[in-house]
Amino acid sequence: YCGDEDNGQTSAWYVFSALGFYPVAPGTGEYALGSPLFKKAVLHFENGKSMTIDAPDNSDKNVYVDDLTLNGKKHDRNFITMKELFDGGVMDFDMGPTPNKTRGTLQSAAPYSFSKEPAKK
Repeated sequence: YCGDEDNGQTSAWYVFSALGFYPVAPGTGEYALGSPLFKKAVLHFENGKSMTIDAPDNSDKNVYVDDLTLNGKKHDRNFITMKELFDGGVMDFDMGPTPNKTRGTLQSAAPYSFSKEPAKK
């Protein structure tokens, strides 16, 4: 359709982002984490499993991820893998009014980036 150059991709990205994660580099099997828009969302997958995204303290003021647990275990990475997502469970987002400048700061906590690839000669 004229005027629909992205074929709905912007809308799809918005839905992902509103859930608290989005595919920055499709094909890598990783979703970068952000701040969920909702206090709670449940995703039901074709494999019969579900992922609950919980952010009960989410508000206009509490927009920063202070801490995150995945199935009860501390999750310090700034991404979730497709396998972790489709295995189901609970992602608990602890939201706060200021950025947590110590969470997810290790290089290993960053999602895939093509800019980290060595230059080819």
